Amino acid sequence: MFPLPGKSSKIEDKSFPQKNTLQIDGRLISWNKPQLMGIVNLTPDSFFEGSRAEKSMDKVIELATSHISNGAGILDLGGYSSRPGAAEVSLQEEIDRVIPAVKWIASNFPDILISVDTFRSRVAEEAIGSGAHIINDISAGDLDEEMIPTVAKLQVPYIAMHMRGNPQNMQKKTNYSDILGEILYYFAEKLEQFKKFGIKDVIIDPGFGFAKTLEQNYFLLRNLRRFETLSLPLLVGISRKSMISKALEVNAGEALNGTTALNMFALCHGANILRVHDVKEANETLKLYNTLYS
Repeated sequence: MFPLPGKSSKIEDKSFPQKNTLQIDGRLISWNKPQLMGIVNLTPDSFFEGSRAEKSMDKVIELATSHISNGAGILDLGGYSSRPGAAEVSLQEEIDRVIPAVKWIASNFPDILISVDTFRSRVAEEAIGSGAHIINDISAGDLDEEMIPTVAKLQVPYIAMHMRGNPQNMQKKTNYSDILGEILYYFAEKLEQFKKFGIKDVIIDPGFGFAKTLEQNYFLLRNLRRFETLSLPLLVGISRKSMISKALEVNAGEALNGTTALNMFALCHGANILRVHDVKEANETLKLYNTLYS
């Protein structure tokens, strides 16, 4: 429906059938009601200090337990900061950060879904083998050619995000002639690739803040409903990002109120998963959304 100029392919021809459920670890997960994903950053340099749990397993336990008690159904663990200009992290260091946390959460909270935020196939494979359930890839397979075959082999849900370049150079790649059309076409092509490899369960993420300017981020948010043409669960991750702090002229630590406002907007415009730092406040927003639309 939204091909690039000179392209004849149609998005509806390449999308998955409409899906309201995902198979995860033998469980059928419904997206009829939105879900909350709590962020656990196992890094020293993530942009929001309150999400960092890299110093000790005690901090991981504290943050994970807090997120779960406040209503998160999914925890998203990342050992490689993807903020603009983030430092490179070795493969082994990422594994050493992620795997102990996955094992502890899987052992102590068996009903909680664990997502691992990585673009490396080796990390993905070790994480799933250690008890994780979902792979969350900021590059949708573009930064590791083995990622898509690995996810297909593992038969786990795959969160595919739109980004250009990598965390070190993505903010230099914001020149689009038709940003919405180009991103929709990007996902249409990706979904065709995923189907060829046999990946059955996909969640899409427009990638707010990744190779997008402030204005482009808000344009995509205003047009969030257009992603319904892909007929897949939609993840929105805008929590405390610079698109909020810059617009309000505050820092990330002061961006909770703005995050709450935009999370409600996202829910009202089709978001199925909110990826957040502040689960308690997001859960209150979700409860009010459900009250409005019950």
